[in-house]
Amino acid sequence: MPRYKLTIEYDGTGLVGWQRQTNGPSVQQTIEDAISIFAGQEVRLHVAGRTDAGVHGLGMVAHFDMEKDLPDQKVVQAINSLSRPARVAVLAAERVDEEFHARFSCLERSYLYRILCRPARPALEDGKVWWSMQAMDVEAMHEGAQHLIGRHDFTSFRASQCQANSPLRTLDELTVAQVGDEIHVRCRARSFLHHQVRNIVGTLGLVGTGKWQPIDVKTALEAKDRAKGGPTAPACGLYFVEAKY
Repeated sequence: MPRYKLTIEYDGTGLVGWQRQTNGPSVQQTIEDAISIFAGQEVRLHVAGRTDAGVHGLGMVAHFDMEKDLPDQKVVQAINSLSRPARVAVLAAERVDEEFHARFSCLERSYLYRILCRPARPALEDGKVWWSMQAMDVEAMHEGAQHLIGRHDFTSFRASQCQANSPLRTLDELTVAQVGDEIHVRCRARSFLHHQVRNIVGTLGLVGTGKWQPIDVKTALEAKDRAKGGPTAPACGLYFVEAKY
């Protein structure tokens, strides 16, 4: 059967996350249900990375197989038409060979976390950023972040319910930069632990507000104890940016 690779954009507000669940609408359910209508068959989406409730996607990648052989643009148009009014859109579709797998073929995943620092609460960006009334020290946050670059045991930044076999991960990039009123934290790695990015951002937030020093991030990492790490940052500021193959 033809295999299609999808690039997907979505607003995670009000969704239970990527994965199909019984307690509310998900990105997976939205797209699978749309495909089943025009394909005339049930399909299963395989995804590069499952995001939690409230997390957004700028370029999530998934694939599926179906019996119908349709032009790429027809697949895009059909899914987007049938998935309304959900805030989920397929940006592109392309035929790939049967060896391609959205999850297992992926070589690199990247995330962006947005923190809005200003006295006024967000109106247009509500649900899209982590809002902090307090200013943060971006340079100190970036300095602390550099202690996490490389291959480490990230137990201190791993959710207690994480099902990964090992806490070892290699973080290839972690930067903190000021962009207007926002602080952007960018992370890049082959794979991540559950809540790893949000736990890292929550920890860097302690550095930014002066509650921790940059070296305290290293201390937390070496403790290999989730209780020694910082809080979990809100889901609303996190974006899956892209998957590379």
